[in-house]
Amino acid sequence: MDPAVSIIMGSVSDLKVMEKAAEFLDGLGIPFEINALSAHRTPDEVEKFAHGAAGRGIKVIIAGAGMAAHLPGVIAAMTPVPVIGVPVRASLDGLDALLAIVQMPPGIPVATVAIDGALNAGILAAQMIATGDPAVMDKLIAYKESLKQKIVKANEELGAVKYRYRTN
Repeated sequence: MDPAVSIIMGSVSDLKVMEKAAEFLDGLGIPFEINALSAHRTPDEVEKFAHGAAGRGIKVIIAGAGMAAHLPGVIAAMTPVPVIGVPVRASLDGLDALLAIVQMPPGIPVATVAIDGALNAGILAAQMIATGDPAVMDKLIAYKESLKQKIVKANEELGAVKYRYRTN
């Protein structure tokens, strides 16, 4: 089984955030790989990974990093594969990472999700893959319907909560 998505994190300490993407992809049956690479500590390995990703069949890269958070942008500069950046809360409540990832120069796009938003990165990666895979599209449609049903059920439960001045 060859990976369609590559999840890269700057440090294994980011796993507690990035595992949300892995869990989502795993649940949809999308093959993925997960590795730690640092733009600052292992730049040669990052370059080798980025240059080889498309040739290995990787369709989407999810890259999470905190603080200076150069990893997603460095990877995006060296591959034609779409990169989704996940800013990881490490300092300054993750704002430094968010700004480092979202403020890319023209020609080097990085799709960026919320701080610690690896679940949304996994969903976005699956949506990208689903554009060419009807089975994944069907699974995403079912997932989105399940989100709707959770809210419908929650609203029904909320209806049972009584207040003296409640009007609905």
